[in-house]
Amino acid sequence: MEFDDVLKMLFEIVGGLGIFLMGMKYMSEGMQAVVGDKLRRLIHAITDNRLLACGVGATVTCIIQSSSVTTIMVVGMVNANIMNLTQAIGVILGANIGTTITGWILVLKIGKYGLPILGVAAFFYLFSKRDRIRFTAGFFFGLGMVFFGLQLMKNGFKPLTGMEGFEGWFARFEPTGYFGVLKCVMVGAALTAIVQSSSAILGITIGLATAGVIGYPTAAALVLGENIGTTITAILASLGTTRNARRAAYAHTLINVLGVIWITAIFFIYTKGVLAFVGADASVPMGEKTMTAAIATTHTGFNLINALLFMPFVGLIAKLLQKVVPEPLVPEKPHLTYLDVRMLDAPAIGVEQSEKEINRMGECVVAMLKILGQILESGEPDEEKEESIFEHERNLDLVQKEVIEFLTGVMEGTISTDDTIHVRRQLRMADEYESISDYIANIMKLKLKLRDIDEKISGEGQKEILNLHRKVTGFIDMVNGSVVLESAAILKEAEAQGYAITAVMKQHRSAHLSRVESGIDSPLKFLVFTDMLNAYRRIKDHALNIAEVVAGEK
Repeated sequence: MEFDDVLKMLFEIVGGLGIFLMGMKYMSEGMQAVVGDKLRRLIHAITDNRLLACGVGATVTCIIQSSSVTTIMVVGMVNANIMNLTQAIGVILGANIGTTITGWILVLKIGKYGLPILGVAAFFYLFSKRDRIRFTAGFFFGLGMVFFGLQLMKNGFKPLTGMEGFEGWFARFEPTGYFGVLKCVMVGAALTAIVQSSSAILGITIGLATAGVIGYPTAAALVLGENIGTTITAILASLGTTRNARRAAYAHTLINVLGVIWITAIFFIYTKGVLAFVGADASVPMGEKTMTAAIATTHTGFNLINALLFMPFVGLIAKLLQKVVPEPLVPEKPHLTYLDVRMLDAPAIGVEQSEKEINRMGECVVAMLKILGQILESGEPDEEKEESIFEHERNLDLVQKEVIEFLTGVMEGTISTDDTIHVRRQLRMADEYESISDYIANIMKLKLKLRDIDEKISGEGQKEILNLHRKVTGFIDMVNGSVVLESAAILKEAEAQGYAITAVMKQHRSAHLSRVESGIDSPLKFLVFTDMLNAYRRIKDHALNIAEVVAGEK
């Protein structure tokens, strides 16, 4: 073969693979942008029902077009205690089924139409002003790239069929016996682990098979190996996470390895069944469409049967992993946030996870108010509680910073207008919660200031501060509830209670001023008391701002 021919072959294979992978990315981003809200609702639907969790995993993976991304998300959610181990295993079983959609997309015999699809979709993507049309066009743009890339790879592999050296090399990997099958499985696993994309290796496998370089049995064994290789991504994602998150990653590996072990034991029976299913004759060379269908059936059939086999043993697997990876003697240090940059591959889920962090910020400011209330009511020094308020405030500063950085990364991806609105609301709420924590810390500082000058608020003033504190704490609780439930109806009630709190604050200020005039309290105490009242009013104002955000007013 001439050097120019070799160069052309390499360019077509490498270029085709790159276009194929970029096409998968555009398909994923387009689909996520179109159905982002539905994707978040699916995540909310996950329960301990194994079939439901499996169905959610399959659906989410079909949308995202990557089981690796789904399993990374599962590890992240287990790490954040959003999902338990049993739920995670159910979702992983579904993800294994959902990832097989790629093969079935390629069964559509429209390879030669890849460029026209790509071209027409590009016009809609570039010139449409409606988000839904533009993102749908993005999906078809990616679909066109997938087929065009596969066509290029197939054309690149074709010259290999006439080269005796290559045919002899590939013949070494013919699954003529059990050990031959294992050899092919290990090659598929190794390649997928290196590339960290089962879709890429699937595309190469289909390209080699449809070009006639490898036969169906070899392709089938490689596909089975890809199911093991793809688990490396979840293992890498679990490094540095909690033990429960690592268990979820290990569950993915355990299920896929055990599955491949049993399927290789009946490999030749299984492949005969697949050929019968697609209507192919092993003694007759298969056409491109039949070959692709046979490979897709091999992939789907294995993962579907494997999921059904392991479904009844989800609880047992969870218990086994808890013994293999036991809880530490010393409790693991909690994270400030569980936001993971790898979630940026699935912006819709990233928005969902950042929402959980916003909810935690709300819980944190309520915890600060409760501690502050205990300090105010006691009147006695408590260094541990006082320091905990300042520690919470410092932590919320860091959480806000991490949330902003994460959401900025989300907005840099392909997201719909609705998701953009969600992100902006979350950014605003993170700022409001952080401001609330600042004012709580300020009240604590004012309390300490009085102690430093050996002064105390009078009995009446103490009652007034505690009364306002209880009202503001209840107000924050109510607003937090609306944030969790996303209840837009909160605004009217929040405004009414906000006016009431302001009125109470003014009454207490007037009453304290009267005590100063009568000589009961000093002017210095009046200044500190007034600053406390103003801090509570600012806490109320920021909480009202959050209610307005939830209601869509800001």
